[in-house]
Amino acid sequence: MIKWHGPQSIADLASRIGVSHEAIRVQLRRLAKHGLVVATRQLRGVGRPIQLWTLTEAGHRQFPDTHADVTVQLIDAIRSTCGDAALEAVIATRDQTIRHDYVEAMQEVQSPRAKVERLAHLRTREGYMAEWAVSDMGFVLIENHCPICAAARSCQGFCRSELDLFRAVLGPHCVVERIEHIVSGARRCAYAVTVNTDSIHPKEHDHGLD
Repeated sequence: MIKWHGPQSIADLASRIGVSHEAIRVQLRRLAKHGLVVATRQLRGVGRPIQLWTLTEAGHRQFPDTHADVTVQLIDAIRSTCGDAALEAVIATRDQTIRHDYVEAMQEVQSPRAKVERLAHLRTREGYMAEWAVSDMGFVLIENHCPICAAARSCQGFCRSELDLFRAVLGPHCVVERIEHIVSGARRCAYAVTVNTDSIHPKEHDHGLD
């Protein structure tokens, strides 16, 4: 729950999980003992500061980072042996494979809403703990975990490739911009998906954002 929703109070966690406050305290003490969570006090409205629990770096490492050490070593080896151009070519090849799979998965969905929902499903299946929500301008796609974070920190091309991928599979009616970035220090990656309804063909207007 902390990974999904960010800093949480004991009351928040008890409500989300459906157990007592004391049960949550017991679990948090155990996690804190192992250095996986830490408590901080923050102001939340009027009154006394509230105690919020967050994941430590060790806590974040409990979530899969796909073969992190080997991946970084391979990136470094390709870069040092063949150069940055070769590394970009490898990333482009990976992108083409993923894009093909995503495009196939999108064939049965037409509306921007359905595409964002399907994209969140695909990303969750790959370990990104993705979710989506409606916004004033369209939608927000949120990824609460990055299973290739070590690779992304080593080579920004992976992040650029993923942004290009989202733009391609969501189609010309959607403008996609990254608004939160784990590599830049954010808790999660998030993307604003702005829907340009004026560009949708009249036959597609029956679907609208739905």
